[in-house]
Amino acid sequence: MSNAVIGISIGGKTLIAGKVKNGKIEKSITKRINNRASEDEVLAEVYGIINEVKDDEVAGIGIGVPSIVDVERGIVYNTQNIPSWREVHIKEILENQFGVKVYVNNDANCFAIGESYFGRTKGYENSVGLILGAGVGAGIIFKGHLYSGTNCGAGEFGDIFYREHNFEYYLREAYFDDKYGVPALTFLNRANKKDKIALAVFEHYGYDLGKLVVTILFAVDPEVIVIGGPLSKAFPYFEKSMWEKVKLFPYKQTINKLKIIPSEQEDIAVLGAAALYYDAQNNKVIK
Repeated sequence: MSNAVIGISIGGKTLIAGKVKNGKIEKSITKRINNRASEDEVLAEVYGIINEVKDDEVAGIGIGVPSIVDVERGIVYNTQNIPSWREVHIKEILENQFGVKVYVNNDANCFAIGESYFGRTKGYENSVGLILGAGVGAGIIFKGHLYSGTNCGAGEFGDIFYREHNFEYYLREAYFDDKYGVPALTFLNRANKKDKIALAVFEHYGYDLGKLVVTILFAVDPEVIVIGGPLSKAFPYFEKSMWEKVKLFPYKQTINKLKIIPSEQEDIAVLGAAALYYDAQNNKVIK
């Protein structure tokens, strides 16, 4: 991993780019963008931020996008919170623009592969990276490989039906506002001060999350699940109730081996995007 790579995280209103070398971010830039701009205008913002971190050492570019991705051709479809990005051939566009290899995947898959290369699941063969934030996303690492599925849809556990809606409905940040009229991060601040109501709210959250973990265990049977996203900061407050539900999983040997841990890497979005390049060079990316 001595080659320098640019990792880019494309959010709804924010671009983050960093030059990654030897597992470290040497230079990083965060920019606000007009997410309502045209396709070409947003692309121009991407060109600009790449130019700010690119130098002669850079051998490739990895990009994480909150959208469905044709991984092989590097096409992003219907990017969340960027209405103009309905079908953007970003791999081809950026390779023509900068003359280096470009790899694209969705943000949840970038999180999973980033943790596998640079974070808490390094050294594990089979893992799941689970993001809890505006939505619920996940990426699957199977036998050291990033498994994206045929249409980059593998790991979409949040869309599985649960109770009256789906898992994402109950586990996303907006649910706290919808259910209690209080933002999730406000509850987190209150929980940090040992507020009993906030602690009870996260206890109930853990029960629903535990049910999702059980679903993941039935589907892919990982060694370890790493939890990221804004709500991972509440891990100490939902860990116990989450495990209460997870321990109901019928195969006790699985539970005895399973680890569930919070992410500790603040820059995982950029590192994960860069890891797409390293993984491709190691011939480990599976569609």
